[in-house]
Amino acid sequence: TIPANAKWAQNGVTVAGDNGYRGATNKLNWPRSLFVDDDQTVIIADYRNHRIMQWKNGDTTNGQVVAGGNGVGNGLNQLSNPTDVLIDKETDSVIICDRRNGRVVRWSRRSGITQGEILIDNIDCFGLAMEEQRYLYVSDVGKHEVRQYKLGEKNDTFVAGGNGQGDGLHQLNWPTYLFVDRDHSVYVSDYNNHRVMKWVEGAKEGIVVAGGQGQGNALTQLNYPQGIFVDTLGTLYVAESGNHRVMRWTQGDKKQGTVIAGGNGTGANQFNYLRGMSFDRHGNLYVVDADARKEQTIDDFNDTSTTSTRSISSIQMVIEIFYHF
Repeated sequence: TIPANAKWAQNGVTVAGDNGYRGATNKLNWPRSLFVDDDQTVIIADYRNHRIMQWKNGDTTNGQVVAGGNGVGNGLNQLSNPTDVLIDKETDSVIICDRRNGRVVRWSRRSGITQGEILIDNIDCFGLAMEEQRYLYVSDVGKHEVRQYKLGEKNDTFVAGGNGQGDGLHQLNWPTYLFVDRDHSVYVSDYNNHRVMKWVEGAKEGIVVAGGQGQGNALTQLNYPQGIFVDTLGTLYVAESGNHRVMRWTQGDKKQGTVIAGGNGTGANQFNYLRGMSFDRHGNLYVVDADARKEQTIDDFNDTSTTSTRSISSIQMVIEIFYHF
C-alpha cells in the first residue's frame, strides 16, 4: 500500500537506457510501457526495436532481449511495434501486445526459447492487464473497447466500451493502457477523451475517475493520459504524455489531482514524451521517458491518426525511477 501522503524524490535515477537510441542492448528506441517484477526486474516494450527488454535490478549497463529482436516481422520469432507487456508468473513468461501484427503473444523467459505463441489473433491491441484468476484484459483501439480473456480458452467477454468511438459514458476513444483492481473493476486510459474511466464488473457504462474536463493542463484536466496504476487504497496515478507529468487522484476527490512528478518545464526532473508507468512493491515510481538533449529532427509517431515531424533535443530513451520516501 502506498500511503495517501506519500512523496517521491523529485529527481529520477535512470535504470535503463540513457545511451542514446537505436538497437544495441544498452539502448532503447521509443519504449512504450514497462512492468516491474517483485525483484525489481523491469520488463520494457521497446517499440521501435520490435523487442521486449529485461533489465535486472542494479544492472544499468545492458539489458537482455527476452522476446523479438529479430527484426520487424510477423514470424513467431518476431514482433512489430509492441506497445505493452506483462509477466505471467505462473508460466515464467511475458505476454505482449504485438501491436502491428494485430495479436497478443506469449514468450517463455526460460533459456533456449527462441519464439513465442499466439494467444489472441486479429485484434487491434494496445494495452494489457491481468488479474490473479488469470483473466487477461486487452484494449482494442480499433473497436474502442476492452475485452476479457481466460488464458487457455478462446472465449472472450466485453468489459468496457464497445459502443463505437465517442465521449459518452458508455463509449471510449482510443483506449490505451489498463489496470484491473481486486474487485475486477477495469480502469482505462481513454486517450483521445483526455480522461480515465472506471468500469465496474458487469457495468454498461463507465465512471470518470480523472479528467473528463476537456484537454488542458489544469489540475482538473488530463492531456493524453497513458500509463495508469491504482493502489490498494483506490488512489489513481496517471502518466500524461501531453502535460509531461504524473498525477495522483485520490478516491475521495474526483474533481482534481495533484502533480507528484514532472510538469514544471525543462530540467533534470522533467519528462518528455512520457508513456508508461508503474510502481514496485516498495512504492518507488518507474516511468518511461524520452529525454531531450541535442537538436535533431525525429519522427514522432503517437499511434493516433496523424504523424508529425518535429525538431527536439537528442533523444535519450530512458526508464527512470523516482524513489519513495
